[in-house]
Amino acid sequence: MIRINLLAVERAAKKAPRAAITPGQRVTMGATLILLVTVLGIGWWFWSLRTESARLDEEIGRAEVETQQLRSVLAQVQKFETRKAQLQQRVTLIEQLRKGQSGPVHLLDEVSRSVPDRLWLITMTQAADAFTIEGQTTSLTSLSDFVSNLESSTWFKRPVEIVDSTVAPNAQTGDVVRFTIRATFNNQELGPKPPVAARPPVPPAR
Repeated sequence: MIRINLLAVERAAKKAPRAAITPGQRVTMGATLILLVTVLGIGWWFWSLRTESARLDEEIGRAEVETQQLRSVLAQVQKFETRKAQLQQRVTLIEQLRKGQSGPVHLLDEVSRSVPDRLWLITMTQAADAFTIEGQTTSLTSLSDFVSNLESSTWFKRPVEIVDSTVAPNAQTGDVVRFTIRATFNNQELGPKPPVAARPPVPPAR
């Protein structure tokens, strides 16, 4: 009968020496750990940059929208102020001319109605029936419209002359054209009155 001592084999297995970690393996494990930490750090840094970039893009978008809205409001305010200044200048000019006028009130009203947008009157002087108007405009088209409006009026004789015009640069509104216009007043109130048509004779009563 054969007997096998299993206890001796088990003890021998327990006494077998464990495999030690070599220096090369330690270096490899350390390098791997460092590489893993580096990759995680770079990933976190990249994610942070993308998050910050998205936040900045959103803020820039909101700022651009607000800027456009402010520009629209500013343009409306400037347009209102320009229109207000034009009306105020017209009222002031009419009031000044009415104090020393020698012609009818219709003349002043006609000049006021003839002034187009983007055109301002500065002074208006009278010598007999001749009127000299000085003003400025930001558009040559407005100047041409002003002259055409005066010529179309029955209170001025044709032609209405532009005796002087100069262009002055302006940083805020662009080029400004200063002009001088000469017109002759057609005083209709002093003109000949149309003849009164004679009434037909009344037939005798029957």
